[in-house]
Amino acid sequence: MQGLALRVFRAKNSAHRQWGTGEDMTFTQAISSVLGKYATFSGRAPRSEYWWFVVFSILASIAAGVIDTALFGAFSLLTFGEIDAFTPISTLVGLGLLIPSIAVGVRRFHDMDYAGWWLLLIITGIGALVVFFWFMVRGTRGPNRFGPDPLEF
Repeated sequence: MQGLALRVFRAKNSAHRQWGTGEDMTFTQAISSVLGKYATFSGRAPRSEYWWFVVFSILASIAAGVIDTALFGAFSLLTFGEIDAFTPISTLVGLGLLIPSIAVGVRRFHDMDYAGWWLLLIITGIGALVVFFWFMVRGTRGPNRFGPDPLEF
């Protein structure tokens, strides 16, 4: 009974996990890690680091879109019929997050012991679904040819 209470307590307090103890990264740890390794294509990235960065990128894009609309209204750098594309703030945010997005994707492939070039599958369209599901898989346990397991020290 005491063990069950301890597990429930740990589950409720999972936001206070420490990185490097075999636990997942928190949102702020993941964002600081990805942006700290802005253009680092070597090493490994666990699932939590990658997916928290995806959440951050989506939130940043939404915020940029809201700011674009508030500041510039219907202004866009390019228009496709009724669709406004390349609004100023959204374009800057997208360009700013492009390199770290590619870098964390490459490191995520390294975590599964695949070469980062597999990220190019996204270009094929159907390959994006394959990559999406691959990124949900836990990386190799223990060290691999790309470095030590990021969930262990």
